[in-house]
Amino acid sequence: MTQTIINILLFVLVAWFLAGRLLPAKGVRTITTAQLKKELGKKDVQYIDVRTPMEFRAHHIRGFRNIPLHELKQRAHELTKEKEVIVICQSGMRSTKASKLLKKLGFQHVTNVSGGMNTWT
Repeated sequence: MTQTIINILLFVLVAWFLAGRLLPAKGVRTITTAQLKKELGKKDVQYIDVRTPMEFRAHHIRGFRNIPLHELKQRAHELTKEKEVIVICQSGMRSTKASKLLKKLGFQHVTNVSGGMNTWT
């Protein structure tokens, strides 16, 4: 009986941890790359690519600026908190982390591109 309760608690903790890592942050809008194509070129939008400089140089979307995820907290002051920020990476994992970080730092309008560059055609 006790072992069953421990197993259930362990399962709930692991599920809670994974949900926190994989689900988008509260208040972060999620779009596909198809939706991104329609939004490219909008005024007053900051387009950020959080991949490494090498990944960015190899292939990127015109209009996006490279701020690698590991530098984002230190370079967030380069962005305007009141303007929308659209974030992309290779698969959507780093941009999800970046989106959560930007929300914690007080950015009001954050959009994550799900699927990232892997789904860009």
